[in-house]
Amino acid sequence: MKILGIDLAGSEKRKTGICVLDEKLKANCFCVFKDKEILNLIEKEKPDLIAIDAPLTLPKGRKSLKRKSKIHFRKCDKELWKFGIKFFPITLGPMRKLTERGIRLRKILEKKHKVIEVYPGATQDILKIPRKQKGLKELKKGLKKLGIKILKKNPNGDELDAITCAFTGFLYLKGKYIAIGNKKEGQIILPK
Repeated sequence: MKILGIDLAGSEKRKTGICVLDEKLKANCFCVFKDKEILNLIEKEKPDLIAIDAPLTLPKGRKSLKRKSKIHFRKCDKELWKFGIKFFPITLGPMRKLTERGIRLRKILEKKHKVIEVYPGATQDILKIPRKQKGLKELKKGLKKLGIKILKKNPNGDELDAITCAFTGFLYLKGKYIAIGNKKEGQIILPK
């Protein structure tokens, strides 16, 4: 079993955290920048699942992010609110670029691979481990308590979020997950 966790940046100029996680929970993490690097890596690694931290769909009734609209939230976003989990709306400023990039990559990847949308902040909240804003050492410690063997000595915040994405994918493959939202509009996978 091999899961690829991607903490996608909104721009190719910023770091995208990557984690390759195996069935023994060994986490190899690093950063890339370009979509081509991500696609080449996936071609090389051939993961069983790709878990991406980025909105991968638009809200129902919303045709694009370029045109103004009163539609800002997907069903899965509204359900995150019900869980009390904080997030940025996908139509908000910098989130627009991330959403566009996420949708573009999903369309390419889902032709050959199983792709799920995850949200590391939600996973961290549900599993009661600190988010990176509370400190990278605390987040790393929390991930290790879950049994994850982090191979890099000092991973950055993007890499730790990518590890969280991959671990959410691991739980998905083990059937220990819930899917919020709906299949047509888009789902976010969370730990059970």
